[in-house]
Amino acid sequence: MFPALFLSLLVYTAVAEDKDGALPKLGDVGAAEAFIDSAEVVVVGFFEGEDSHGYKEFVEAAKEVKPIPVAVCGEKEVWANLSIVSDTITIFRKADNHQENLQLSDAKKIETDGLVRFITVNELRYITEYNQVTAVGLFNSDVKTHLLLFTNRGSDDYTVLKDRMGALAPEFTGKFLFVLINGAVKSNERSLGYFGLKSGDLPRVGIYDGDSDMKWLLAEGEISTERVREFCQSFLRGDLKEVKEAGPESKTEL
Repeated sequence: MFPALFLSLLVYTAVAEDKDGALPKLGDVGAAEAFIDSAEVVVVGFFEGEDSHGYKEFVEAAKEVKPIPVAVCGEKEVWANLSIVSDTITIFRKADNHQENLQLSDAKKIETDGLVRFITVNELRYITEYNQVTAVGLFNSDVKTHLLLFTNRGSDDYTVLKDRMGALAPEFTGKFLFVLINGAVKSNERSLGYFGLKSGDLPRVGIYDGDSDMKWLLAEGEISTERVREFCQSFLRGDLKEVKEAGPESKTEL
């Protein structure tokens, strides 16, 4: 409990927020590090000033992506520490220890809707629900191996399993992205079929490796933290065999 309390106090004292509700401003390296560590996903706009190209659109976009924490920073010491060289919007996420930069000097036109899409596409969590938007960020990540939780939203164990996998995910940061696939959504039927599954077969757990385009299913049974942990570790050791009951499609996209 102490570390969480300490972190919350550190963030509170290090980040300046205007009384009128303006975005918090990160005044030094310590403030930036505390803010970045305060949530699974945070967004920082690095701008020379409020008159910078894209600043107003960024402020408007921040209103659309709540509750993602968003801040701004104009301190060059912080920029240097994070390898920022010009006005940039950056997403920091813990799921794959990634820093996704959108360098504004490369953009001919900046629109609020475009910035909202950039943020939502790249908003990967410890467990990310698969959909048409998050698919882009998932497959663009440097982490190409996905631990897949197939479950039906609204089922008795949906929330329990989601929370359980979300709690396990930090143990495999940089090795797996944990992905939830809602079997109750018709557009996800192809994802289930790729593993030889139907909605009535759920919940199940699988692994998809993008580098080899191979897939594995955890044997039926309780989806416990211990079983899934060992499943992941077995993959990392190279002990798993490719699943045989998956659908006939040779490739691909979940």
